[in-house]
Amino acid sequence: MSPNLKRILMIVGLLVLAALIAYGIYFMFQRTAPGKVTPGKTTTITSSGKLPTAGERQPGTTTTGGVVGPGGQVLPTAGYVPQATPSYYKPTPVTKLTSDYATSPSLSKVGNLRYHNASDGKFYKVLPDGSIKEMSDQVFYDVQNVTWAKTKDEAVLEYPDGAKIIYNFETKKQVTIPKHWEDFSFSPDSSELAAKSVGLSPENRWLITFNDDGTGTKLIEPMGENADKVQIDWSPSRQVVAFSQTGEPLGADRREVLFVGLNGENFKSTVVEGQDFRPQWSPTGNRLLYSVYSPRSNYQPELWVVDSYGESIGSNRQMLKINTWADKCTFQDNATLYCAVPRNLPEGSGMLPELANGVYDDLYKIDLKTGLKTGIPLGGDYEINNISFDTNNEKILFTSKSQSGVFEVKLK
Repeated sequence: MSPNLKRILMIVGLLVLAALIAYGIYFMFQRTAPGKVTPGKTTTITSSGKLPTAGERQPGTTTTGGVVGPGGQVLPTAGYVPQATPSYYKPTPVTKLTSDYATSPSLSKVGNLRYHNASDGKFYKVLPDGSIKEMSDQVFYDVQNVTWAKTKDEAVLEYPDGAKIIYNFETKKQVTIPKHWEDFSFSPDSSELAAKSVGLSPENRWLITFNDDGTGTKLIEPMGENADKVQIDWSPSRQVVAFSQTGEPLGADRREVLFVGLNGENFKSTVVEGQDFRPQWSPTGNRLLYSVYSPRSNYQPELWVVDSYGESIGSNRQMLKINTWADKCTFQDNATLYCAVPRNLPEGSGMLPELANGVYDDLYKIDLKTGLKTGIPLGGDYEINNISFDTNNEKILFTSKSQSGVFEVKLK
């Protein structure tokens, strides 16, 4: 046999052997492959331990926005992410009720928003129908701080030189009170006030109450060297007049907050997990909203709620997982809260709130029973402060740092 013939037979033999091996491999996989997977059904691992196949691919049609899948939906191509536009998105109208430079706004029990116009020095109120009414023809220039009564048109007015008066806008009468009284809070019926009487010496520093005509001063608790640790805030239940952060030391970022009553009651305390404790009572006084900051929150303020009445004080404490300050929130009722939450809040803004200047807010409704948070789109940019909920008329009233005026958001 010639050498060329031998070479040709060897090549043919190798080709036949390769074909037989390929056929054997194909035959083996055909026998062990699982069946087809029906689209939409849950797949599981087979009894042989092998994963099922992904099923047959159905062709799609290419469009400018992506590929149209079997059900008609548009599937994104690489580099293209469609923006979700929920059908329920509808901005809530915001109405500007006045362009006045409104300071120290406060909602009265009957639904009138009262404020001081720093431009002309007068006080006004926004009626439920949106009209503006002058509260007095008297001018109060350079008012630095205003503390409003809850059930009547009366307020403590403080001036830069330390002078302080109680002015009743209903009777047009005013009472001068001592300059060393500070941090005022009206009782629920507005007949009395709680305050700090800060004398020069520690033994003359007291938590006090007095009548709204300036008479009837009562010494409640001595503060001594701890006046700066006491916050005056009369509860709606009338049970508590102040908070005191003079409890047992618990560490750098934990505080025991004591509840101070009118008659030396030994109330339970609560523990707060952070610094810059800012409290706000619920309408009944049964729950307390507060904000604190700590390293845990990157030194941003975070909201908490806790039970705050009787034997329940300190119970059911929970973090709401929202970064804002308690004074940027308002209660609708004991279980519903509205909060202005800054967008992109800077780290450290709990320690330095001015870092949040110029940051716009989003408005949220928070269900304290379920924890559900619902965004309320406003259709505009507002740096919200001094927010109030008008229960009688189902609306929110607020002022904005970045704009003058009073704004209204009707919820129904």
